[in-house]
Amino acid sequence: MAAKGFEVRSLYRSLLRQSRQFAAYNFREYAKRRTRDAFKEHSAVSDERRIQELMQKGIKELQMLKRQTVVSQFFQLDRLVVEGGKTGKQTGKDGGIVRQKDHGWD
Repeated sequence: MAAKGFEVRSLYRSLLRQSRQFAAYNFREYAKRRTRDAFKEHSAVSDERRIQELMQKGIKELQMLKRQTVVSQFFQLDRLVVEGGKTGKQTGKDGGIVRQKDHGWD
């Protein structure tokens, strides 16, 4: 049983580690929250067959996350304010933020 617990913890850590690879903040946070919630929801499962099914599902999720994080790297955006990013375009002389006007479709 100890080996099974090690495998479960290893999968959990791998999923969280992979979640941190998303370029977009919202996807990162969603993936981490989904991983934590899924493991918390199934923490009381003791049936070996069910644990094995959940492990297989988790491994498939990890493979999907790996593919998605690679794709997300192609579409990196500016960091959000909640991530410590700055708003506006940095074109000032001293690295200051220069605001851009929003132009409508007049």
